[in-house]
Amino acid sequence: MTGTQRSRETHIALAHGNGGRMMRELIEGLFVPALANPDLDVGADAVSLPIPADQELVVTTDGFTVQPLEFPGGSIGSLAVHGTINDLAVSGATPRYLTLSVFLEEGLEIALLRRVIDAMAIAARECGVSVVAGDTKVVGRGECDGMYLATTGMGFRPRGVRFASDRVRAGDRILVSGPIGNHGAAVMLARQEFGLRGDLKSDAASVAPQAQALMTVKGLRFMRDPTRGGLATVAHELARAANLCVRLSEKQIPVDDSVQSVCELLGFDPLYLACEGRILAVVAPETADAALAALRTVAPQAALIGELKVGSAAVVLSTSFGGQRSLDELEDDPLPRIC
Repeated sequence: MTGTQRSRETHIALAHGNGGRMMRELIEGLFVPALANPDLDVGADAVSLPIPADQELVVTTDGFTVQPLEFPGGSIGSLAVHGTINDLAVSGATPRYLTLSVFLEEGLEIALLRRVIDAMAIAARECGVSVVAGDTKVVGRGECDGMYLATTGMGFRPRGVRFASDRVRAGDRILVSGPIGNHGAAVMLARQEFGLRGDLKSDAASVAPQAQALMTVKGLRFMRDPTRGGLATVAHELARAANLCVRLSEKQIPVDDSVQSVCELLGFDPLYLACEGRILAVVAPETADAALAALRTVAPQAALIGELKVGSAAVVLSTSFGGQRSLDELEDDPLPRIC
């Protein structure tokens, strides 16, 4: 896209999705320079990728509708990279490739789109993944709220490696890799719906280093990144799948003071707020200390926060005041459009 064209076309038009000149110039002038790599052939409808002989292909898919499109600590672009590769990382895979579908609303500022795609490109390079295929669609005003992104992530995992909820046992310990709720709280403040402002940032980041650290320790049973619904929702999924009682210690769960203050002021519970750079892991009791030590080499605020016990499939929190309370399963969405 030339400088003249760039100054004339400052907002997305329906013609940017019609397959003609404006769409070609948008792809060649914005997407290709940011995302270019040897595997990205914008003239082809499909891409061929090699699979190592001793590995298996792991695939995930995700969609992103976060509002606002930019927030402290990230944007919908970097979030799409981190959110997708994190699902691969907690499965034990090494993320390698992404595909990207972009849905743009007529009237979106091209400057904003450029910042989002640049942020995506930076995140992809930092995480060692390549965007190898993509598609662009444009919809009318009021039909998309700016921009939606859809991704597919691909990675490779050694054959035989598997971490799943059906592997956990009574007595296993639960770890979290750092303070919870930062992403949810940061997006909430960025919306300024409550008249609040602050310097709190999203925790959005790749969890691959955390997953790889945990995988060096025997006895790792399960990993999950607690996104929508937060830590409490993953705990409920774990309790149901294992048919065990998940017991958590409020004192041991790390929560930043700024997140706690926002939650107390607005009536939210950090246990239900999304994280985008944390892992909840379950490990055998005899290797829990070793797993925590390994995790702290890359995530210094990691903590041992609970265990699984024989009992009804429920989540129970031992409170800081010495009591206990049952954590209900999430019903309403207290903070929609978070990722």
